[in-house]
Amino acid sequence: MVRPDTTVSPLPQARWWRAGVVQAVSPPGVIDLGPGYLEPALLAVDEVLPLYAEALTMFGPAALSYGANAGAEPLRASLAARHGCTAEEIMVTAGSSQALTLLCTVLGRPGRFVVVERTCYDLGRSIMTDHGLRLREVDADGEGVRPEALDRALSHGDDVAFVYLTPTFHNPTGTVAGEQRRRELLAVAARHGVPIVEDDAYTELCLDRPAPPPSLAALAGRQGVIRLGSFAKTLGPGLRLGWLEAEPGLIDTLAGRGQLVSGGALNHLTSLAVSMLMGDGRYERRLSWLRGQLRLRREALVAALRSGLDESVTVSRPAGGFFVWLTFDPRRSEAALLAAAGRAGVAVAPGSRFGSAVGTHLRLAYSLNPPDRLAEAAARLAAAWRTEETLR
Repeated sequence: MVRPDTTVSPLPQARWWRAGVVQAVSPPGVIDLGPGYLEPALLAVDEVLPLYAEALTMFGPAALSYGANAGAEPLRASLAARHGCTAEEIMVTAGSSQALTLLCTVLGRPGRFVVVERTCYDLGRSIMTDHGLRLREVDADGEGVRPEALDRALSHGDDVAFVYLTPTFHNPTGTVAGEQRRRELLAVAARHGVPIVEDDAYTELCLDRPAPPPSLAALAGRQGVIRLGSFAKTLGPGLRLGWLEAEPGLIDTLAGRGQLVSGGALNHLTSLAVSMLMGDGRYERRLSWLRGQLRLRREALVAALRSGLDESVTVSRPAGGFFVWLTFDPRRSEAALLAAAGRAGVAVAPGSRFGSAVGTHLRLAYSLNPPDRLAEAAARLAAAWRTEETLR
């Protein structure tokens, strides 16, 4: 049995970084490669700290009022300029999860289908099924969903609410769809009259060149595409702040829901605070620094895995995002690999959690740990999986 190395220093944690305050904290001695969280040292505490004072000074009592239903105009205008659309095509949300929840209530109803990639964001799947929507999985390749597979999935003649896709730095596989593939998927969905929900949470975290192709929403002029964006991966999820891009008519419909008519904008003060960051170069400097930090972490994990594992394991090297996707010989047991990792003091995410992809896969996040801990985790995993394989 491979024993955890309890001499590895803990993550840098302030006094309040503990269960009951934050969502999840690893047990002592465990290196957690499971969740798509930023390492505490990467969260934007210093950048965010002055923003609320700036917003309250700039906007005064308006910052503490009910906000405009679709979100504060300063943030909507900044996002529109950044993404090449108009403020009327932007709605501020309390993150991607809340946006997807809202879309499920407006576009869906119990019993309707959502077409999803065979392997895709697990918690997005949960949000959809929580609303009574049924998932129809379609096959994908190294660029995501195959257009012919999407065409077949939309040709059943039943009631499809929308197609849910992550074409840029896919979670969990890290794949990126090329521009031609994106145009083909748009054409298929348009031919069937079914909207696409484009989950674009990781698009700002491009770690290599060239940059990914334009979003589906940009290519379609927001016609038939609803794009979800978030500050959770670039500033911090505790802000609970994101946005969606869509046709103005849909924005009006969403902003007219009872929750917003009653309570006004979601996260109004935070919206104004973050708008202070967007116009003077501070957000770009933040992104440049964060990309560099994530690049170091990706390289540390990928290099150590490829050095320690044999050629029977395929280790992806994603061009952006948070995740490395491992593909094993299909004869190897996911449960046995997870158990061996656990005995070695490393937590990883099972591939089966993300859908029904053929084969044996695991997802490893490089965002939550510094490079030295990632290299240590890879060494533990390689030793544990070699031992597990000899015992089969």
